[in-house]
Amino acid sequence: MIRVLLADDEALFRTGLRLLLETAPDVTVIAEADDGRAAVEACARLTPDVVLLDVRMPGLDGVDTARRLSALSTPPRILMLTTFDAETYLLPALQADAHGFLLKDAQPGEVLDAVRNTAAGVHALSPEAVAHLVTRAAAGPPQAVPPRLPSLTPREREVLAAIGDGLSNALIGRRLGLRVPTVKAHVSRIIKKLQCENRVQAGLFAMRAGLSGEAGCTPAPPDFDLHLDHRPL
Repeated sequence: MIRVLLADDEALFRTGLRLLLETAPDVTVIAEADDGRAAVEACARLTPDVVLLDVRMPGLDGVDTARRLSALSTPPRILMLTTFDAETYLLPALQADAHGFLLKDAQPGEVLDAVRNTAAGVHALSPEAVAHLVTRAAAGPPQAVPPRLPSLTPREREVLAAIGDGLSNALIGRRLGLRVPTVKAHVSRIIKKLQCENRVQAGLFAMRAGLSGEAGCTPAPPDFDLHLDHRPL
């Protein structure tokens, strides 16, 4: 059972979120908080698995709250929710050790999948968040080819480029004509070869190396589903 704490200053939104989460048999809401300090105190006492945390709250905002939550002896995984511009808050949230970032207008299924992925240690980023990362990476010149890049096979390089474009395993398979289990195997080998901790780091590696948007690859459409696979990697 995934134990969730809700932290948002809007009582009506918290109520709606609780009702949504409690439709899932594997999720339970153990507490609510209406500001950052209350969220930190509740997490220290209850040790939830996941905190759904609003970026903008009175007193202690979501990013500062995330930093304090990450410093707890038993830190939760943090999924940030906001109605505000992803470009303003995305990188500060990720730098504060947030594991996911979704806009509040996300579809119910997307929120549930994000909670499950966050609990499993898989970064859950909205399409807007991925698009922003790609845009930032594309704004500057590619960095020197990292020394571990030549260890990849040509197919692994194609898969890495697709990861850098923010594609899910299912969409990578569609792009390259591969079955999803084959894509997952390639992703696992890429992460191991590049000595990355997870898929997000591999995607950032691809962006820094100038691989995302490589010739022969097209970025994902803006409405692609980040959670088609519902599994790590």
